[in-house]
Amino acid sequence: MTLKIAFQGEPGAYSHQACHDARPDAEAVPCRTFEDVFAAVHDGSCDLGMLPVENSTYGRVADIHRLLPESGLHIIEEAFVRVHINLLAVPGAKLGDIRTAQSHTVLLGQCRSFLRAHDIQPVTGADTAGSAMHVAQEGNPAHAALASELAGEIYGLDVLARHIEDQDNNTTRFLIMTPELDLTRRGSGKMITSFVFQVRNIPAALYKAMGGFATNGVNMTKLESYMVGGSFTATQFYADIEGHPDDANVRRALDELGYFTSQLEILGVYPADPRRDETA
Repeated sequence: MTLKIAFQGEPGAYSHQACHDARPDAEAVPCRTFEDVFAAVHDGSCDLGMLPVENSTYGRVADIHRLLPESGLHIIEEAFVRVHINLLAVPGAKLGDIRTAQSHTVLLGQCRSFLRAHDIQPVTGADTAGSAMHVAQEGNPAHAALASELAGEIYGLDVLARHIEDQDNNTTRFLIMTPELDLTRRGSGKMITSFVFQVRNIPAALYKAMGGFATNGVNMTKLESYMVGGSFTATQFYADIEGHPDDANVRRALDELGYFTSQLEILGVYPADPRRDETA
């Protein structure tokens, strides 16, 4: 039976590329929203969910850290995908013909130098693959899309220029999620533990909570905060640390964290992607 992995976006989106790279033999299933991805995994129509969480150029994906703990899913793997941006146009079009290029606003911002150099005006689209589909349907040789080569293959577009992004290390981190929490050690490399927590309403609670990781020599690679329920006084934190909850130093740090928190939830324990260090 073919494994199915859900992603948000149109076929040819970078999330689709992530599915292809991480699970080449799986069937990638497009979903309209992140919530639809979660639902597809919960109802069993898909086995896995692929979620983008952050980009090396533009930071975290909006709303994703708020949605993760509410999803009821758990992280079993991370995948780092190099974002190569390509200029795609209808067959027969030439680079000199292109007057406008359409894509998601984030991708447009990553190709400013190329667009200026070729006097191409940016046009904001809903997403990358949707822009490629629009260009294919429109058939205008002066209008191009900025998207993945996979999108070009799917929608029958020619690649007029490859890898035109301004940053040569532009990478997006994705999380692969399932309904079950997997606490087993997997692979020969280091493990990553991701969790969310809320601190107790006591003075210097966050400072004291973080102290356990420092004194126990646990490397915290990410700590981000966001409001809960629209309140300025209720804050939840998302964190990634190196190590496994069964490691003595990690266990001590989490025990100390628990003393200063009103809520603590492990979102996943998973092998570090080898490409993690390449983006450091």
